[in-house]
Amino acid sequence: MADTSGNADTTGSTATGDTGKALPGPRKSSWKYIGPGIVVAATGVGAGDLVATLIAGSNFGYTLLWAAVIGCLVKISLAEAAGRWHLSTGRTLFDGWASLGRWTSWFFVVYVVIWGFVYGAAAMSSSGLPLQALFPDVMDLEWWAVLTGLVGLVFVWFNKYEVFEKVVTVLVGVMFVVTVYLAIRVTPNLGDAFAGLLPVLPDEKDSILNTLGLIGGVGGTITLAAYGYWVNAKGWTNTGWMKVMRLDNRVAYITTGIFVISMLFVGAELLHSSNVAIASGDKGLIQLGDILEDEYGTATAKFFLIGFFATSFTSLIGVWHGVSLMFADFVERYRKDRADRATGEGETTPAGKATSGEGETSGEEVASGARERSWPFRAYLLWLTFPPIVLLFQGEPFRLIILYGVLGAAFLPFLALTLVWLLNSSRTPAEWRNGILSNSMLTIAGLLFIVLCVKQIWDQPWSEFF
Repeated sequence: MADTSGNADTTGSTATGDTGKALPGPRKSSWKYIGPGIVVAATGVGAGDLVATLIAGSNFGYTLLWAAVIGCLVKISLAEAAGRWHLSTGRTLFDGWASLGRWTSWFFVVYVVIWGFVYGAAAMSSSGLPLQALFPDVMDLEWWAVLTGLVGLVFVWFNKYEVFEKVVTVLVGVMFVVTVYLAIRVTPNLGDAFAGLLPVLPDEKDSILNTLGLIGGVGGTITLAAYGYWVNAKGWTNTGWMKVMRLDNRVAYITTGIFVISMLFVGAELLHSSNVAIASGDKGLIQLGDILEDEYGTATAKFFLIGFFATSFTSLIGVWHGVSLMFADFVERYRKDRADRATGEGETTPAGKATSGEGETSGEEVASGARERSWPFRAYLLWLTFPPIVLLFQGEPFRLIILYGVLGAAFLPFLALTLVWLLNSSRTPAEWRNGILSNSMLTIAGLLFIVLCVKQIWDQPWSEFF
């Protein structure tokens, strides 16, 4: 078992727990350790996020730049909290959720089954779109989508985290160069951009909800919860890595902020000034490619489509890896819990923490790579890849899409509020519990996502559901 006592000297080379066992970690935070943050940034920012930001720029110019910045700060607090739980307790996030009651397990399993089925089709379609645009006469979109899903499956199946991280880092480099190049190419009005940092709401109907939607949509849903698992997969399993994790997390959302702000610049300058509207969803990026070709030539348009593919495919392989890792942890926790009940062990204290330690799942197990070789990990990989292919050819079932929207909207409030619960309780060592800033940011995030969840549920066509 990992040591969970959590005393740490983050300025030295080791941290020690109450047992006196050394917890090795770096002497100081360093850029050379950066990795999981790049993965979560790449996975969290999909084509849909870029389109939403692009449309915000086209509708409101630079007015909502401040909302994009706040969105990044909110996500920093969520990912930091998830990483801090993993490092300070030595336990995985699902293990923490399980300590709050069985309702968390029911919510998680229903969510990942329905969400994974629909998301698999969406991710494959998003990755296939730019390939079809780049090679229009090769094959239909559906087959490009199937190909990207199969490539993602094979890549994640046969490679461990280390290789996965390196490939994602290369694709992030492509995303970064493309988005920054476009932002510079459209020649942003820096005076107006700086003015957009002032918190002003557009003079439009539903401007508050649109603004909250932009804040809540900046990079990441379930991948924020996967961050702690990637931290462990990197080999960071104790509080000696806390400073490194925090630097890594900040790099993640600074990178996310650059992506988002760059696309807002493109929307403000290329679309807003010309009063050009594009469709929501991934096809809006194909329209942008056509507009870029008219304005700046074929080379710029092709360059953009390569960046579009990098954006979509990193989200695909990121979810294929990260959520499969979470599902594998869920299954392992469930199996241990059943074994404990069968033997009469693993009773819990009022605080919810297993007294024997037998029912817990540790970050060290994730770091060993055993999860990535397990049958639950690979079973969920198959679930993300093959059943969704049916949706690519037959269209997405209406009722399933509604449930997908509701569960997706409910996940971030669930994540934010359970992290507040876990990180203010005796489940977390005292020195690593939430301070005023963390509690404020997580509470704001929870309230924000509750509002967005209610709006999402309200907007569903329930009359057609029944």
